[in-house]
Amino acid sequence: MEYVVETHNLTKAFGSFIAVDKLNIRIKRGEIYGFLGPNGAGKSTTIRMLCGILEPTSGYGTVLGYDLVKDTEKIKSKIGYMSQKFSLYDDLTVLENLQFYAGIYNVPLGERKTRIAEMIEMAHLAGREKELAANLSGGWKQRLALGCAIIARPSIIFLDEPTSGVSPTSRRHFFNIIQSLAREGVTIMVTTHFMDEAERCNKIAFISAGQLMAMDTPDNLKESTIDGLLVELSVPDAMEKMSSIEQLPFVKECTIHGSLLHVLLESEGGMADLQNFTGVEPKPIKPSLEDVFLALAKRQRAGEKNA
Repeated sequence: MEYVVETHNLTKAFGSFIAVDKLNIRIKRGEIYGFLGPNGAGKSTTIRMLCGILEPTSGYGTVLGYDLVKDTEKIKSKIGYMSQKFSLYDDLTVLENLQFYAGIYNVPLGERKTRIAEMIEMAHLAGREKELAANLSGGWKQRLALGCAIIARPSIIFLDEPTSGVSPTSRRHFFNIIQSLAREGVTIMVTTHFMDEAERCNKIAFISAGQLMAMDTPDNLKESTIDGLLVELSVPDAMEKMSSIEQLPFVKECTIHGSLLHVLLESEGGMADLQNFTGVEPKPIKPSLEDVFLALAKRQRAGEKNA
């Protein structure tokens, strides 16, 4: 089976509101598949359909070869799922939480001790087995939650904003674990709004207003989406100057990044013209995934306006 997740025009509507609109994705075994988009874009709704929790309104899909509508219980028994609200039991210790979830996921009794030891090692929780979950920091809780979610050795893991609310250091540790699991052949679909995490995914899908805007590797997205020369501009009152810069005939796009502007020029020849207009020397830069996402979102808004 080349693809462990496939969807065809997968759609979910809540009344007149379309949360996911004709979504077509395919995920290969062992891939880390990043699912990016703003709040309300449809990421969590998609994950819940793929986990067999929500039934699609129309379209269809498969996970590990099982139909999303007909085989929901089979899907649930084969996957791992973790969200930022994953339920650890604060009044249980690290060890007791792992024992509890081993029981929930029907890990064979003869294998539980070994599996629990594997999860403690994976999460770097050795020495903390008797500590109450309530006393763990956000990063430790996150890793314990992952251990609880994958103790049954699922073939595919769905992670819905798993790193929200923890430190950058904890996020890096968490993604190191994710990459290690992928190298062992586990497939991971992760929703995130952190671009540094997205850079570490094999494939990225950008979703907005329930629609897939683009899907490819991080490098290919940067090359295919950003057509022109991207420069960085440090000007005072950057926000106020955006619209006038965007009106220039040699400027394709202008976005704000903190106190700086990123300006997409038609060609290298526009650098001198931009400097003459602003009085500031533009600095050529490599596009980031944030540049890609902002460009895609702007094009989508332009398309809606034209429609």
